[in-house]
Amino acid sequence: MRSRTPLPLPIKKALRKLGQDIRDGRLRRRIPMELMAERAGTSRATLTRIEKGDGSVSLGIYASVLFVLGLSDRLADLADLQHDAVGRTLEEENLPKRIRLPRAPKNAGEENAGEEND
Repeated sequence: MRSRTPLPLPIKKALRKLGQDIRDGRLRRRIPMELMAERAGTSRATLTRIEKGDGSVSLGIYASVLFVLGLSDRLADLADLQHDAVGRTLEEENLPKRIRLPRAPKNAGEENAGEEND
């Protein structure tokens, strides 16, 4: 048996809300649980766990259920870099303070000085 690390409270709350939203979406669309589970490729018991916000259900199953509801398009934006304020701040701290142009070779000016103009 695997030992599971308990989920942080904010994650549990978010999963419960997601589960409730999925349930509400299913009911608004008047999709029976059995049909929803079949379309998502899962069992009715797993769908019940999803609607309760169970954190042990895989993200792929959650995604399949959202797809059935027509709500999967926002999944791609969950960890979008544009919304990662902490990551952007850390990256900006590592940017160089100034950028210097590369120096010209020292011998470049001396080569032209020795040539005569006609």
